[in-house]
Formats: sequence, structure tokens, C-alpha cells
Amino acid sequence: MGKRVAVVLAGCGVFDGSEIHEASAVLVHLSRGGAQVKIFAPNIEQMHVVDHFKGNPTEERRNVLVESARLARGNIQDLAELVVDQIDAVIFPGGFGVAKNLCSWAVDGNKCTVNEQVKATLQAFNQAKKPIGLCCISPVLAAKVFPGCEVTVGKDSNEDGRFPDAETAAAIQELGCKHICKDVNECHVDASNKIVTTCAFMCKAPLHEIFDGIGVMVASVLELA
Repeated sequence: MGKRVAVVLAGCGVFDGSEIHEASAVLVHLSRGGAQVKIFAPNIEQMHVVDHFKGNPTEERRNVLVESARLARGNIQDLAELVVDQIDAVIFPGGFGVAKNLCSWAVDGNKCTVNEQVKATLQAFNQAKKPIGLCCISPVLAAKVFPGCEVTVGKDSNEDGRFPDAETAAAIQELGCKHICKDVNECHVDASNKIVTTCAFMCKAPLHEIFDGIGVMVASVLELA
């Protein structure tokens, strides 16, 4: 029987929800790895709604669970219904929705707060010694919830122009965590906490390289599960 993996989404669309390519890559690699997948999202309002064509916020109001259902083809559950004893691992794709809806990093930086349901989910998996996978900006969730943990969001400088958000690494270290520099096709495994991270779209890389890096993260999560 394949490993049972929960995927937690933050909406639908890079600027106000889950990054669609990352979520899809996670699901494809989990499928290839023979995992049994259940998709979850918190039943909360989005911080705001962004017109992805114009790039501007709108006056609309949308719900994270309802929007995430688009990516899950309707097969999704409220995060409140996740039972850790019935799941072997959890993965959080990236996207601005993580930094806007699952926590307030987009507004408050490393002084942000994490949604209580998301925080409780992360803590429950950690206490059960079950692996947690995170990509793109979502490693900041681990940095806030698990002081001293090790994560990567890519590189800590933008010398080659591929890591425009390199300052995130310093913000993570200010929280007392250790940032490990990795390229887009790599992941970092914090073995003591069973936290696996990869930078994904924090790197300006071709889509296939981001897809492959997420595959390395997913494979490491399944190996730990």
C-alpha cells in the first residue's frame, strides 16, 4: 500500500493562492511514487483577491477552501478534518497564498503569525515524527513554528540574478533557524525534524527544473514516511 500523504493548499493562483504549477508537480510526483493523496485547505477567507491578468487586487472576496477545490478537481476536505493518525506525511506547495492566507508573511515578514489550524497541523505531524514537505515560500511556515529548524528557500544572495527573493534566507535566520543554500534541482532534509524543503519558484528557473526539484523533495518525503 502506498504512503498516505496530505497536500495542503492555500487557494488557486500564484498571487493570492497556491502556485498552480507547484501544486500540480507535487501531485504528479506523489502519483508516480504510488502515494495515496488527500487534499486539504483551511475554510477561511483569502487575504484578498488578485486579478492575475492585471496583477492588481480587486474588491472580490473568495474562500481558500472553495478556490483550492479548483486545483483538487473538487475532491478536497476542510483542513479541520485532517486526522494525523490516518496520514503518513504532509506537503505544502508554495504561492503567495501561503504568505497571505496560511500566514501573514507577505505583510509582516518574519514577525508574521501563522493560521492556528495550519500551525496545529504542522505541530501534530512534527510530534508524530512524520515528514513535512514544503516548497517555494512555504518553508517560512516551518521557520515560524519550529525555532532552530533547517530549511532552504534557495540561495542567500542574488549574485546570478536567479534568486530575486534571496533576502528571505536572512529573514529566516533571524528567527533562529538555519538556512541551507540549495539550487533549484535540490532539496534539503532536516533529518531531526523530518522537514524537507526545496526552493521551486523562489528561483527564476525553467519550469522543468522546478518540476524536477519538487520531485526530489517529494521523493525524500516518501522515503522518510
